[in-house]
Amino acid sequence: MDLTDRISQHFKESAQTKLDAVELLAAPIAEGIEAMVGSLLNNGKILACGNGGSAADAQHLAAELVGRFEVERHELAAIALSTDTSVISAIANDYGYKAVFAKQVRALGQPGDILVAISTSGNSPNVIEAINAAHENDLRVIALTGKGGGAIGEILRDSDVHICVPAERTARIQETHLLIIHCLCDGIDCLLMGVEE
Repeated sequence: MDLTDRISQHFKESAQTKLDAVELLAAPIAEGIEAMVGSLLNNGKILACGNGGSAADAQHLAAELVGRFEVERHELAAIALSTDTSVISAIANDYGYKAVFAKQVRALGQPGDILVAISTSGNSPNVIEAINAAHENDLRVIALTGKGGGAIGEILRDSDVHICVPAERTARIQETHLLIIHCLCDGIDCLLMGVEE
């Protein structure tokens, strides 16, 4: 296969993954939007975590909320827990890497806040610990996973929102997670500001 054919195949697979997911994921994405807006309107905040590409997604989400998505609006409270290298390295050094997000959730999270927990496999130990910490502190969880949801799918509560991409390939899951993040941001703006376009 030459490179142009290979690239074309990536585009086709990515588009097909998203098309296959829309009917399954539209309702939980809408539920996630409503949960986030409810929290923000009650002076809550959004905490987001993940590893690697999912850490980048957590940062992307926080940036869109604190800054803006597509329209001008007031700032929204959001923190990516993957960004403070001093905090992360101190926690990892003293308590192990499994604790890097959970300790931040306990320190920063308040009842009524939202934790957006991102893991393509659904099995990231430090994301699982963050979810446990969120539950201990009365935070609602919105989990973005793939590959059937893994261990995360098993520990979520009925009040949590599980947005599980129906795919096995990590790259396709991550690409769909980015679309989901944009849907969340757009939906938040729509509900907060009446954005229609």
